[in-house]
Amino acid sequence: MANGKSEDKRLESLPAKLRVAPGERVKLRDEDASRDHGWDEAAARAQTAKLREELGELQYKLYADGRQALLVVLQAIDGGGKDSTTRHVISAFNPQGCTVTAFKAPSAEELKHDYLWRVHRHVPAKGEIAVFNRSHYEDVLVVRVDNLVPREVWSERYQQINEFERLLRAADTHVVKIFLHISRDEQKRRFRERIDDPTKQWKFDPADLIKRTQWKAYMSAFEDMLEKCSTTHAPWHIVPGDHKWLRDLAVAQILKEALAALPLRFPQPSYDPKSIRLD
Repeated sequence: MANGKSEDKRLESLPAKLRVAPGERVKLRDEDASRDHGWDEAAARAQTAKLREELGELQYKLYADGRQALLVVLQAIDGGGKDSTTRHVISAFNPQGCTVTAFKAPSAEELKHDYLWRVHRHVPAKGEIAVFNRSHYEDVLVVRVDNLVPREVWSERYQQINEFERLLRAADTHVVKIFLHISRDEQKRRFRERIDDPTKQWKFDPADLIKRTQWKAYMSAFEDMLEKCSTTHAPWHIVPGDHKWLRDLAVAQILKEALAALPLRFPQPSYDPKSIRLD
């Protein structure tokens, strides 16, 4: 960083650079997954550490205020870094006021309800933060790519999801959506690392190789998701994910911006603090 002003400018501008404007056309190119947006690793890691402290302070104020909630949606292709992002950034939040839910294949009970039922149960209460590792968007992604439901069914879900998120926003639940974008080569590298490392082999599922053959279909599904469901009330952000240090910085900045924009205040005490005398 050349100077403090330059650093501040970059800190403020990164979320805006990554946000998908409503109606914007999206093309997920491999080369964009490794962009650093002018940051180097050392500076990014140092700034992320500072932001983690600020995120903790903002969560404390969110909890004390008790009138707002934050829902964070993380989506990515297999190996995209959802778990790692949770470990390196989301862990800045006090777990007493933050839940993380990983959505896998629907259970028999979940399949008896509409597709939004299982996610609606996990949205955050007022004063809390909830993180979705995968989410309701699986129903326009894997469902689409694997032809689990007809096109006329999943194609209507974009608008249904937009209205669902509009409902959440009307109830003071602010939705921040983050797509972790990695290149095909980076996914290959991460899969190879999991296979070769005995401490990570448990994380690899041979079925992921089938998903890898569907790369183009998934990229097309992700592009439609980003184009059709980035709204003023619940915008998408496309975060370059090949460099984990840039990814962590970007996510931390996006979350700080979202929390700092909320009308938070510490509640007034029901007593006069000056009247309290402690022996």
